Amino acid sequence: MTAQIIDGKAIAQEVRAEWKVRADALKARGITPGMAVIIVGEDAASKVYVANKVKACAELGLHSEHIVMPSDTPEAALLAKISALNNDPKIHGILVQLPLPKHLNAHKVIEAINPDKDVDGFHQKNVGALVTGETPFPSCTPFGVMVLLEKTGIAIEGKHAVIVGRSNIVGKPMALLLLHKNATVTICTSKTIDLAKHTRDADILVAAVGKANFITGGMVKPGAAVIDVGINRNAEGKLVGDVDFASVKEVAGYITPVPGGVGPMTITMLVANTVKAAERLSGFNK
Repeated sequence: MTAQIIDGKAIAQEVRAEWKVRADALKARGITPGMAVIIVGEDAASKVYVANKVKACAELGLHSEHIVMPSDTPEAALLAKISALNNDPKIHGILVQLPLPKHLNAHKVIEAINPDKDVDGFHQKNVGALVTGETPFPSCTPFGVMVLLEKTGIAIEGKHAVIVGRSNIVGKPMALLLLHKNATVTICTSKTIDLAKHTRDADILVAAVGKANFITGGMVKPGAAVIDVGINRNAEGKLVGDVDFASVKEVAGYITPVPGGVGPMTITMLVANTVKAAERLSGFNK
């Protein structure tokens, strides 16, 4: 068996086209959805992510503001900038690129964002709403994974989904989104005893542990859908995921590549959340 490769780039383009229709409907009413991205410091990876987010906004005709602040920016100055954006009617979505320099309190910064503009879905109000299934802004990477599964026609209801990773950004919200679709969900970590026993039981396996090539072919159930959320650099400097693609693709039924799998969907759902925020804030929400 050789797995079907899930083309995240192609699906992302399809989804962006769907959300462009909604963005255009708002623009026809005189409302241009707007996103502001704040980056603090000179982290190279963060710069790439932010550039891709700004590009995605441009594709859909959204207004975007790219705000770069020095790495030694005082916390008060960053909070003041967020406050100004909270009160800016042209901005419907605000995100602060993580990680932040160590002198800044990430939790305090995220909580300063108006939850109605929290398109990353990290504010406590939106995280809490995710527990009940009512959040308007699901975290973008798990949201993107759910859309990938849906667009690929992979059944979720009644299936056993195993997530390796428990982060607030991916692992925990991923579990909740799958639960809301009636999956049976197991959360593991890199420290789980006999991890392979759990992963081999998975109909849907989501790898989000942050370790290059951590999931190997021997850890995967034949025919499973394997979603690789990891982004790592190997010893040769090549971009790889948490899944050993070469061995797993010979066992799995479906697999996402790195790059070109989950990554494009994360940015797409960020844009989708921005359009949704503009709909809600303008009173034209669907």
